[in-house]
Amino acid sequence: MKQTAEPLDILRQYWGYPAFRPRQEDIIRSVLDDRDTVALLPTGGGKSICYQVPALCRDGICLVISPLIALMKDQVYNLQKRGIPAAAIFSGMSRRQIDIIFENACNGAYKLLYLSPERLKTDLALARIRRMQVNLLAVDEAHCVSQWGYDFRPPYLQIADMRPELPGVPVLALTATATTEVLEDIQEKLAFRQKNTLTQSFARPNLSYSVLYENRKKEKLLDILRNVPGTGIVYVRSRGEAKEIAALLTSQKLSADFYHAGLGPEERNARQEAWISGKTRIIVCTNAFGMGIDKPDVRVVVHLHLPDSLEAYFQEAGRAGRDGQKSYATLLYTPGDAESLRFHQQSAYPSFDLVRTVYQALGSYSQLAIGAGVGESFDFDLPFFCSTYKLETAPAHAALRLLEQEGWIAVSEASATPARVYVTASREILYDYQIRNRQADTVLKVLLRAYPGIHTGFVDISEGNIANYAKLSADTVRKVLENAHKEEILVYEPRSEKPQLTFIRERVSVENLSIDQAKFNFRKQRSEERVEMAIRYAETRRCRSRQLLAYFGEKESEPCGICDVCTGRNKSEVGTEMFESFERKIREVLRDEPLAFEEILQGFALKRHETVAQVIGYLLDEGRILQDANGKFHFR
Repeated sequence: MKQTAEPLDILRQYWGYPAFRPRQEDIIRSVLDDRDTVALLPTGGGKSICYQVPALCRDGICLVISPLIALMKDQVYNLQKRGIPAAAIFSGMSRRQIDIIFENACNGAYKLLYLSPERLKTDLALARIRRMQVNLLAVDEAHCVSQWGYDFRPPYLQIADMRPELPGVPVLALTATATTEVLEDIQEKLAFRQKNTLTQSFARPNLSYSVLYENRKKEKLLDILRNVPGTGIVYVRSRGEAKEIAALLTSQKLSADFYHAGLGPEERNARQEAWISGKTRIIVCTNAFGMGIDKPDVRVVVHLHLPDSLEAYFQEAGRAGRDGQKSYATLLYTPGDAESLRFHQQSAYPSFDLVRTVYQALGSYSQLAIGAGVGESFDFDLPFFCSTYKLETAPAHAALRLLEQEGWIAVSEASATPARVYVTASREILYDYQIRNRQADTVLKVLLRAYPGIHTGFVDISEGNIANYAKLSADTVRKVLENAHKEEILVYEPRSEKPQLTFIRERVSVENLSIDQAKFNFRKQRSEERVEMAIRYAETRRCRSRQLLAYFGEKESEPCGICDVCTGRNKSEVGTEMFESFERKIREVLRDEPLAFEEILQGFALKRHETVAQVIGYLLDEGRILQDANGKFHFR
């Protein structure tokens, strides 16, 4: 496909950046050379630029597959602000709205079209994509394609089925957190024509990782936030705890607020914006917070509980210090946290009887007939659902998650969708309608003046603002728009603020509901392994950065010198250079056979014995040297 512009020119024209970040240009060049590419860029590495720029370098449209509605909306909004035409299709949109956006895409109205993976395989999508001039297929959050990963989503497996429809179109798979085996699996599952992985090191030399063993976590949290100035994030496990900790911080004269998925969209957006703008210093949140937020000056991220995977921890901790300035990622840990994490992990894999009960309740909730429902979406309120069908929230949520993993349903996050309007009538028909409907005439005149482009595609509107200009009530404006929609003068999509539940397969009787037991057992085993790796990270006194880098495949990294383990060593007057020098000499001494402590000391001058003892102690703490039943030492 013909390249019409240079990447750096596009970057400067639309983003105003003088140069690319590390690895971005390599990834973009690979795509423009029509090579299938996996791009592994840590949190804050600028993944979106890697597909947005090449999309603008060529004729045609880039299809972006993403599972996160909020991120899609945010990306489209920011692209439109830069003068780049873009749109998104996701769960909860009407068939008419989807049809119009697809038709506009076929006619070249957009440079980027975002799609949730569930929408990709519908007949409507397939028919329209065949008519588009697609220049790139970008797969965001690509770890979701791999059952080896921590966030597997079955609809991602269907992406490769699209490739025969798009001959010659390269695939760009992007992720911030993937192990070596996940990267291999991504390339296989997306039918790469040739293996091609471009990665940026996970090393963050400005970010100090620490694990502090604290029984009095709240007191330590206050101590950290008082001593580390600047913006911060505190991650907690539950919504109730988020509110409680935020209240504690506020009572201690710290500027703080809380955030979780249970808040209304407007309230979430307001709290997020207050934090981004600096009006709120500390945000206390569940893991619902942070995806897609680009705030470079976060100085400290504190976890009150250990996440269930090192992928999750690395991504959340990595929101600190994106501007390259010294920052801190601290985990507060007690031995009881390990058992708590193991309990939560086991609870995430419910009994099949519970899964059947929840699925049957979904059928009643949606009022779908057996054999119906493929691709249909419904507003979904989990607390109301659980209350109505006498289900406990946490187990029901786990059952829904399993039904998602098995490809029966998809549940999107709550995300405020503003009201949208697209005027479809010709100017003659519109004029005639206005003459016949005085109230509609007033509303339509405001619409046409206030929202340029409303004749060419959907625009987000505010019924309240229109009501103010038209000197009518907001309810009256809504009724006028509803009537105009019925008369096919325009397409009106009212505001929506609820999560969406989509049936990926037709509803079946509960007796015919099935799960793949082998895959279920595999995912459960992998989940257990990830939990144990996270616990090992917290409980092993080895350079934190080296542990994280090794987990993501960087085996030969140097000690960071700034984590709690390295600084503890430095404070004992065994600096990094001295430590490494003594470690090399101890390795030489132990090269041929395991030796007792006294035998190791014989290889050093007497004045070095105290330092050697300290180094051996740290090597033991870090798990790099082992002691056998006879008390003799050897390296792993």
